[in-house]
Amino acid sequence: MPALKLCLLSSEIQPYAKTGGLADVAGALVKSVRALGHEVHAFMPLYAQVRAAHPELAPVLGLLNLPVGIGASEYRFSVRTASYPGTDAAVYFIDCPELYDRASLYTTDPDEHRRFLLFTRAALETCRRLDWSPDILHCNDWHTAFAPLYLKTVYAADPLLRRSRSVLTIHNIGYQGVMPRAAWGDLMIADGGVLDADDLSHGWINPLKTGIRHAHRVTTVSPTYAREIREGPLGMGMQATLQARGDEVVGILNGVDYREWDPRNDPHLSAHFGPEDLQGKRVNKQQLIAAVGLDSAVSRPLVGMITRLAEQKGIDLLIDALPALLSSRDLALVVLGSGDAPYTAFFAGLAARFPGRVAFRSGHDESLAHLIEAGSDMFLMPSRYEPCGLNQMYSLRYGTIPIVRRTGGLADSVRHFDPSTGHGTGCVFNDYDVPAVRWAVATTLDWYGDSAAWHKLMQNAMAQDFSWSKQILGYDALYRELAG
Repeated sequence: MPALKLCLLSSEIQPYAKTGGLADVAGALVKSVRALGHEVHAFMPLYAQVRAAHPELAPVLGLLNLPVGIGASEYRFSVRTASYPGTDAAVYFIDCPELYDRASLYTTDPDEHRRFLLFTRAALETCRRLDWSPDILHCNDWHTAFAPLYLKTVYAADPLLRRSRSVLTIHNIGYQGVMPRAAWGDLMIADGGVLDADDLSHGWINPLKTGIRHAHRVTTVSPTYAREIREGPLGMGMQATLQARGDEVVGILNGVDYREWDPRNDPHLSAHFGPEDLQGKRVNKQQLIAAVGLDSAVSRPLVGMITRLAEQKGIDLLIDALPALLSSRDLALVVLGSGDAPYTAFFAGLAARFPGRVAFRSGHDESLAHLIEAGSDMFLMPSRYEPCGLNQMYSLRYGTIPIVRRTGGLADSVRHFDPSTGHGTGCVFNDYDVPAVRWAVATTLDWYGDSAAWHKLMQNAMAQDFSWSKQILGYDALYRELAG
C-alpha cells in the first residue's frame, strides 16, 4: 500500500515537553506511524524550557522571522527542527519568543488563545513554505482544534492543502479552550457562520466544539470514552455536537511503549524480571519500601498510586475509603503525585496518621514512578472518568494488579478477575462511591491472600499486550480511509 504524508500538531510531544498523557501519545504516534512507512512531520511550540534543554535544534533556512497576523497584531516566528529520537521523522518547533517564552507550557494569560492560534497557523504556513502537501492533518485537543476549520476556509483553495483531510483527537473533553467572543477577529476568518451560532450568541467561542464540527474524523483515546462522551454527562456539554457526527466519532485505545515500560529491560530498575521469573519483583518491592521510608515487611500487600491529585482521579472517594481500609486491613500504601492543595494535604496527613505504612511523595519523579510500578503489588485508579489511562496498562505488564473503576480506557483494558475460572486481569468496580472503593481494595487483598489465585492473576496480567505496534493499526486504517 502507498505511504501517506502525516502532519501531526500537538501542544506537547514527549521527550521535548510533557504535562500529561497527550505528550506520550503524540510521541508514540510519531514513532509508530513512521515505523509503518509513512512520512511524518510533527509540530509543537518552542517553549522556553524546550529551547534551553535542546540547544541542538537546527534553524530551518528560509523559515526565519516570518510574519503571521493574529487579529490586529502581527507576530514573527521562525522554525527549528530535529529528527524525532530513534527515527528520521522530522519535528518542527514554532519559535515565537513573544508567545512561548513563559514560565510554564500553559498559562492563564489573556493571550493564551493567541499562543495556539499562532501555532496552528504557523504549522500550516510551514507546510506551504516547505512545498509539502500532507494527506492527513492530525490535530490534538483544543490547542489545534481550529486547524480543520482553517483547511475549509483560509486554505480551501490552496493547492498544497485543499486535499488534506483532518483528524481531531480528544484526549480529555474537559479542556475546551473556551475564549470570549471578542476574540473572533483573532481567527482571521471572514464568515462568522462557520462557528457555532449558539456559542457566539452566548458570548464565547469554543475551539474544541469547532474542531468537532469541522474535522473529517473525530477520535478519542478509548472506545468506551467515545461512547461515554456522546451519551452522558461526561460529554461536558459536547454531547449533541458529537452525536451529530454519528459514526464519524471513533475510539482508538492508546498503546504503551514497552521499550520504556517493561520490567524485563526497564532502565530505571536495578532488578529486572518477567512472568517466567518473578524474583526481581520482590527485590524491587524491597527497594521501594526502603526508598520511600516504609516500615513494612515485604510480605505485606503494597498498594501504589501515581496520579494527578484532582477530583477526576477519584481522590475525593479516598478521603473516606483509605483511612477505614488502613484501620481494618493489613496493607501499605505509596502515593506519588501533585495537584490540588486539599488532596496534597490529605495524603500528607494520611502518612502522618499511619507512619511506616503510608508514604507520600509530592511532585513527579520518573525513576520513582517506575519503581512504584515494579515494586507495588496493586495499583489503585478509582477515577471518576478516565479517557484512556496508561498506568493501568503499565501495571499489567509489571504484574502489579490494577484496581480500577469501569470507565473509559480503564474499562477497555482491565477485565475483572474470577478466581473460580482463573480468567481476568484485575479488579473492576462499577459505582463511583466510597463503598465500591472499599469493596474493590478488600476483594483484591483477599485474592492476594490466596497464593495460587494471585500467581494466576499476575500471569494473566503480564500476558497482556497493549503495544503501539498493535494499537497504531486503528489509526493507519483511519488515515487510509480518509485519504482514499
